[in-house]
Amino acid sequence: MQRFTSIANRILFVVAFVLAGLAAWEKLAQLFGYTLLRNSFNPSRLLEYSAVSLFFVMALQLREIKMSLRTKGSS
Repeated sequence: MQRFTSIANRILFVVAFVLAGLAAWEKLAQLFGYTLLRNSFNPSRLLEYSAVSLFFVMALQLREIKMSLRTKGSS
């Protein structure tokens, strides 16, 4: 289970930064009158998705810290 949460944590972390970078590039392209995503996603919506995935990363990290403290305290 710990291995699964670690892998999920890393994947969500990468996804969050990819979405944030994509939002920045989309906003920059829109300033020049172009679009990268053909108006399917607004840059602010991409940043919201990025923030949500970072919240999940924080929750998973806190869970891992809690579990490691629990195992250290019991031994």
